[in-house]
Amino acid sequence: MGELRVRVQPRAKRSEVVGEREGSIVVRVAAPPVDGKANEALCALVAAAAGVPRTRVRVVRGAHGREKVIAVEGVAGEDVRAALLGGRAG
Repeated sequence: MGELRVRVQPRAKRSEVVGEREGSIVVRVAAPPVDGKANEALCALVAAAAGVPRTRVRVVRGAHGREKVIAVEGVAGEDVRAALLGGRAG
């Protein structure tokens, strides 16, 4: 199971990966940080990028903050990082 750190910016115009800052992947999500909607949008974005079902992605730490650790079942953390960044350097 791969884990990686992300920094989430909710209420963006669109959901996207912005880049990398201080070892965390910066992700903007369109959903508001209410009732877990931003976490759900983050997990859906990561699942799509990693090519896994949404049920394999979960927030491990930081569910109520901007700094989170997410886990992707069945995929190495570095593979998920590469899929999200798409060759971009932070």
